[in-house]
Amino acid sequence: MQTPHLPRCLRIHACTATLCSSNSLANSLRDDAGLRVLTHIRWPPGAVSLHAARPTLDNMPTTLQDPKVATVLDRMYAESKNQMSLLRELRQFDRPMTTAERTEAMSEFYIPVTPEAGRLLYALVRATHPTTVVEFGMSFGISAVHLASAVRDNGTGRVVTTELSATKIAAAKQTFAETGLDDVITILEGDALITLENLDGPVDFVLLDGWKDLYLPVLKLLEPRLHAGVLVIADNTNAEDTQPYLDRVRNPDNGYVSFNFLVRDSDSMEISCRTGD
Repeated sequence: MQTPHLPRCLRIHACTATLCSSNSLANSLRDDAGLRVLTHIRWPPGAVSLHAARPTLDNMPTTLQDPKVATVLDRMYAESKNQMSLLRELRQFDRPMTTAERTEAMSEFYIPVTPEAGRLLYALVRATHPTTVVEFGMSFGISAVHLASAVRDNGTGRVVTTELSATKIAAAKQTFAETGLDDVITILEGDALITLENLDGPVDFVLLDGWKDLYLPVLKLLEPRLHAGVLVIADNTNAEDTQPYLDRVRNPDNGYVSFNFLVRDSDSMEISCRTGD
């Protein structure tokens, strides 16, 4: 069999695609069905290979790469790092405290997810396309920025986040406006066990990153809104206070498949998938 002639070939001039009459030949190979498959086109002089027009990651930036977002995240992580020595010296938690007292004591401190964990959250939201993302424990908003960036790039969805500290709420509102993500983020101000009760509709993705002893109560509050396939991510699960929560999600009888991995030298995240409605 002779190699077939191509009566017309695609020639690309700058941004204009035109068809030209050309008898360019194509190399070919035989597939399993014995058909001739075109594998390479010898382009006429001046033409550009179609491969050159394929989109790459370089010209498909994410919202995380937007200078407005990247600059804010860099600044917030730098501020967080500068606080670490002060945070280690904090001794107020040596005595029993109410939720309000703990919130006030930590009102100036970042307690963020790591940059790697932030990118993981972004990737998980991109992959699962949730309509409603719920975050328990906004703090200054670093994790919310990662979640909202993914929602923005998905083209649909919203982030609903909770926070008790008025100081952190004010700062986060400014951050969300500065990054241009404020239109996809709703802040529920006050006690999450109260504000989340009035949440409308199903919940498709959950991040738990507030007070660790409240992980289980918050999960139980949200469970009636969780459908099969929802991911529940819990940060700082090396903390002793998270054990009741871990006992629940690690028991398959409770409707979860769960696993744990390190995100710092001495801390971990738990990812749990809801297996039943």
